[in-house]
Amino acid sequence: MSRSWTFGQKLGAGFTATVALTMVMGIIAVFAIRSVVASKDNVISVHAQSLIDAEKLHAANERVVGAARAFLLSKDERFLDSVQTADADFEAILERLKSRFTDEETKRVVERIKRAQTDWQDTANQIISQRKTDASVEAVTRRFNEQMVPKDNLLNREINGFISRESLALEEGKRASTEASSSAIAFVIAIAIVTALVAGLVAFFLTHSLSRQIGSAIQHVQSSSAELQAAANQQATGAKEQATAMNEISTTITELLATSRQIAESAQRVAHIAEQTAGAARNGDQTVQTGQESIGSIKKQMDSVVEHMLDLGRKSQQVGGILEIINELAEQTNILAINATIEAAGAGEAGKRFAVVADEIRKLADRVGVSTKEIRGLIDETRSAVNTTVMATESGSKAVDTGSRQFAEVTAAIKQIADLVRTTSEAAREIELSTKQQATAVEQVNIAIADVAQTTKETETSSSQTLQTATQLTQLSHDLTRFIQSEARV
Repeated sequence: MSRSWTFGQKLGAGFTATVALTMVMGIIAVFAIRSVVASKDNVISVHAQSLIDAEKLHAANERVVGAARAFLLSKDERFLDSVQTADADFEAILERLKSRFTDEETKRVVERIKRAQTDWQDTANQIISQRKTDASVEAVTRRFNEQMVPKDNLLNREINGFISRESLALEEGKRASTEASSSAIAFVIAIAIVTALVAGLVAFFLTHSLSRQIGSAIQHVQSSSAELQAAANQQATGAKEQATAMNEISTTITELLATSRQIAESAQRVAHIAEQTAGAARNGDQTVQTGQESIGSIKKQMDSVVEHMLDLGRKSQQVGGILEIINELAEQTNILAINATIEAAGAGEAGKRFAVVADEIRKLADRVGVSTKEIRGLIDETRSAVNTTVMATESGSKAVDTGSRQFAEVTAAIKQIADLVRTTSEAAREIELSTKQQATAVEQVNIAIADVAQTTKETETSSSQTLQTATQLTQLSHDLTRFIQSEARV
C-alpha cells in the first residue's frame, strides 16, 4: 500500500508517527511527574503538616500546664483565661488532625490523645476549683504532682507516639516518592529510547522508500524531459512557420479592411441617393394624388353639366309643348278674327270698329304664329345644341374616366416605385450597417491577428526557453540520478 502513497503523504506519515510517539512520551512523562508530585504533595500536606500540628499540640499543652501552675501558685484569674485559650487551641488542632486522616488506626491514636487531654483537663478543673477555695498551696501542689503530672506525662506520651508514627510515615512517604520518581525517570528514559528507535526505523523506511520513489520519478523526468525537448524543437519550428503565416494573414486582413471601408462608403452613397429618390417618389405620389383629385372634381362637374343639359332638354320639350298650345291658340285666334271680320262686314257701319279690332287681333295672332315659329326654331336649335353638348360631355366624361383610371395606374406604379425605392434604401442602409460591422469585425480580426502574431512570437521565444529548460532538466535529472545512486551505494 505504501507504493501508492505520495511523497508528501509519506513525509506526513513519518512526521505524524514521530509527533504521536513524542506525544505519548510526553503524556507518560506528565503522568509520571504528576504521580511523583502527588506522592510528594501527600507527604507534605498530610504527614509533614501532621507533625507540625503535633508540635503545636505539645506547645498548647505546655501553655495549658504552665497557665494552670501559675494560677495554682498565684490564684490570678488571668491565668484561667490563658488555660481556656490554650484548651481551645488544643481542641482545634485535634479536630484538624481528626479530619485529615481517613485510616482507623490514626483516628484511634487521635482519640486516645483526646481522651488523655480530657482526663487531664477534668483533673485540672477539680484542682483549680480546690484552689479557688481556701486550700493551702502545699495541698494543691501535692495533689497537682500526684494527679496531674502522671496524666500530663500520659498525654505527652500519646502525643510523642503520634509524632513517632507520623515521622515514620513521613520517611516512608519520602522513600515511596523517591522510588516513584526513579521509576518515572526510568520509564521516561525507556519510552524515549523506544521513541528514538521507532523514529529511526520510520526515518530509515521513509528514506529507503523516498529514495526508491525519487529514483522512479527521476527516470520519468528523464524520459519526459527527452520528449519535452523533442516537442520543444517541433514547437519552435511550428512557431516560426506560424509567425510567417500570421504576417501574410495580417497583410491580407489589412487589404480586406481597406476594401470593406470602400464598400461601406459606396453603400452610404447608395443609401443617400436611394433616400433622395424615395423623397422624389413621395413628391410624385403626392402630385399624382392631387391630379387624380382634380380629375375627380372635373368628372363631378361634367356629370353636373350633363345633368343640367338633360334638364335643359326636358325643359325645352316642355317649352315646345307650350309653343304648340300657343300656336294652336294663335291659329284659333286667327280663325276667330277672320270670322269676326266677316261678321263685322255683314254688320255694316256698326261693325267697322269691331272689324278693326278683329283685324288687329288677326294681325296679333299672325305675329304670335310667326313668333311661335321663331321660338320653335330656337328651341330646335337649342335642343340640337343640348344634344351635341350632352354627347360631347359624355365623351369628356369617358375621357375623364379613362384619365382617372390611368392616373390610378400611375399612382399605383409610383407607390410601387416608392416602395421599391424604400426597400432599396433600407437594403442599402442594411448593406451600409453590415459593411460597417464587417469593417469593425475585420478591425477586431486584425487586432486579434496582431495579438496572435505577438503571441506566436512569444510562443517562439517560449519554445526556445522551453527547449533550454528541457535541456537543463535533462542535465538536472542526470545529476540527481548520480546523487541518488551515490547515496544508495553509501
